[in-house]
Amino acid sequence: MLSCARQAVKHLIRPAAVPLAASMSSLAGMEKVAMSRFEAEEYINDRYTAMEQRLAIVRKRLNKPLTLAEKVVYGHLDDPEGQELERGVSYLKLRPDRVAMQDATAQMAMLQFISSGLPKTMVPSTIHCDHLIEGTTSPQPDRDNSFGGEADLSHAKNVNAEVYSFLASAGAKYGVGFWKPGSGIIHQIVLENYAFPGGMMIGTDSHTPNAGGLGMCAVGVGGADAVDVMAGLPWELKAPKVIGVKLTGKMSKWTSPKDVILKVAGILTVKGGTGAIVEYFGEGVDNMSCTGMATICNMGAEIGATTSMFPYNKRMHDYLVATGRGGAAALADAFKENLQADAGAEYDQLIEIDLNSLEPHVNGPFTPDLAHPLSKFADAIRANGWPSELKWLSQFADAIRANGWPSELKAGLIGSCTNSSYEDMQRAASVARQALKAGIKSKVPFTITPGSEQIRATIERDGLMEVFTQVGGTVLANACGPCIGQWKRTDVAKGEANSIISSYNRNFAARNDGNPATHAFVASPEIVTAMVIAGDLTFNPEKDTLVGADGKEISLDSPFGDELPAAGFDPGMDTYQAPPEPASRSRVQVDVAPSSNRLQLLEPFKAWDGADITDAAILIKAKGKCTTDHISMAGPWLKYRGHLDNISNNMLIGAVNAANEKVNAVVNVLTGEEDAVPATARYYKAKGLPWVVVGDENYGEGSSREHAALEPRHLGGAAIIVKSFARIHETNLKKQGMLPLTFADPADYDKIDSTDRLSILGLAGLAPGKQLTIQGKRKDGSTYEFEVNQTFNENQISWFKAGSALNAMAAAFAAKK
Repeated sequence: MLSCARQAVKHLIRPAAVPLAASMSSLAGMEKVAMSRFEAEEYINDRYTAMEQRLAIVRKRLNKPLTLAEKVVYGHLDDPEGQELERGVSYLKLRPDRVAMQDATAQMAMLQFISSGLPKTMVPSTIHCDHLIEGTTSPQPDRDNSFGGEADLSHAKNVNAEVYSFLASAGAKYGVGFWKPGSGIIHQIVLENYAFPGGMMIGTDSHTPNAGGLGMCAVGVGGADAVDVMAGLPWELKAPKVIGVKLTGKMSKWTSPKDVILKVAGILTVKGGTGAIVEYFGEGVDNMSCTGMATICNMGAEIGATTSMFPYNKRMHDYLVATGRGGAAALADAFKENLQADAGAEYDQLIEIDLNSLEPHVNGPFTPDLAHPLSKFADAIRANGWPSELKWLSQFADAIRANGWPSELKAGLIGSCTNSSYEDMQRAASVARQALKAGIKSKVPFTITPGSEQIRATIERDGLMEVFTQVGGTVLANACGPCIGQWKRTDVAKGEANSIISSYNRNFAARNDGNPATHAFVASPEIVTAMVIAGDLTFNPEKDTLVGADGKEISLDSPFGDELPAAGFDPGMDTYQAPPEPASRSRVQVDVAPSSNRLQLLEPFKAWDGADITDAAILIKAKGKCTTDHISMAGPWLKYRGHLDNISNNMLIGAVNAANEKVNAVVNVLTGEEDAVPATARYYKAKGLPWVVVGDENYGEGSSREHAALEPRHLGGAAIIVKSFARIHETNLKKQGMLPLTFADPADYDKIDSTDRLSILGLAGLAPGKQLTIQGKRKDGSTYEFEVNQTFNENQISWFKAGSALNAMAAAFAAKK
């Protein structure tokens, strides 16, 4: 059975047997092992011991088998004796082991931390410079007519010097490790250096769950959550439900771990994992690499999952040893019973996937959950008399014809945080070598993004980089690049319909190149490589042939690659800056120039005035998908992530206005004139008119960027009223003092006209679980009412009343003094 998405609650599943009654593993007498080579006085032993103690309490209280997710999450409870423990209901207070921040979100996180007045971070924390490096594939005047990795990195260091200096000095002053530009992507660096089985971390990037490939509970959050943890406060998370994914069999031929998550995305959709941890188990788990497991966990963000996790096994042990962490592997071996589910553990939902029959997949366009198995290919096309160029799987061919998707492939891109491991690069290179042997090169632009300096140096040493360049590829910098919109694309005009394929994780409209007409598809690196060599989006490497330089047809053999480099990893250049000794940190200066257009010190938001919100304007009634990319675009806007007022000029400019089907065009209810969304919001704010946003399903899916919550708050927004929220965005709105509200009856969305005025009644009695009332007033004076739900708990209500979570924290610290 390829998949069986059984919905029965508390379905009894029996994963790998771990006797419930077994005594706890003892770490007594084992050598102390540092959490990383950069943190010599922070020990994994201490974390495991604390987990054992907490789990002993939890086991007595619950008296039931525990899933892996429960073991790790409950093993980090702040108060295991008093904490309520009900999946999907209780708000947990947790103590993560570390915090990681990428440079785009770290700016606002560190600005918020500075405003807290604390002298240093209370948990190990790091900053990673990976988001601000723009990728190029053709000569650029601003790079001395050069392009590619070295030119792009040099250019980034120049144009982002102010931001990099701020982050480096802030890290030095407050005890935060700093990974310089060129180090690599945050998630690859974490996997190589910091992740350990059973640990818990939060990261200011939605793909933080990548570390689940090493058995870690790693959750993407907004910067305000990171500030709480760095300040030594417990981190709050609604107790996740647990979705079990049972893997059986073994992958073969063109199938890869990427296809597992592409399949799961098709089953669960972009919101099916919301409020849940996805836990993989079964004998199939032992048949994939540690980095393959990380790929699956990474892209679990696209189904809305809180995080994804794998149980500790030999493949993780081998990866830890290969990355210089043999001590951590030995500890995990001794602690293994706490790093996998108990026999008889219960899951809220079960999905089963047989890896023996799993096919390669291609997902897209415009959403990562539109899944297409690479199967009934050219025969169906020919049987129906369709053009031979459309040799795609049958259902996809129908979709191409019906939707007008361009079948001509314009570019292929591999790498990024999702698929840039040594194994990924080896498998893609094995395909490229076959093409070179036949005298074939890529037919379209082809980019390769190493995930880290260690990966770059290793694939260069082992000859893989040379293979990619010989086949026509451009090796980009060790950074996010096109995956997050940092692509200075010149081959296609904005607005021109075209198709690209990548091994990335996210493919929303305009995500990669800023062009809303680009149809982006997602597949494994080896499938992408085969397609760029063929120059055809419809090429099926399992069936179709290529024509070599000698005119003869060739078939591509299945890709292959070593899981780990036989000669070990080459660390490459040293790109890490450790914070100075505590005694000298006070001398470090962190300056933010008042005239800067990149950085801006924060002013506290105003506290709630105690009154209901009355006659608020509707800034925009958003129609359809409204991701954080629609709310606060990345790409060229990344340079303003440290300047709240400047980046607010991109607020909701990608959202589709239900009133006119346009983007970034709304009618100002005070003037009657049409204007841009941010400009209209600024006008309302200047006039003292509160405003709200009305939205559709899964509002705020995608990135963890808290700017999508900060910007509405900064420009005078009071509430976001939608059919449903993505988890991170809803929390981010609460953190900034906004009201995230959901329709009690989703049909009430249709009652609202964008010219109506809305009042939010009942705020004085705001309490957990209590509905609020929306009163609408139409232009003709008639009114209507409906109820909305909210998910605030008592602590979060204090954030709203104080004006933001940061205000509440500052007040609490002041009271202690």
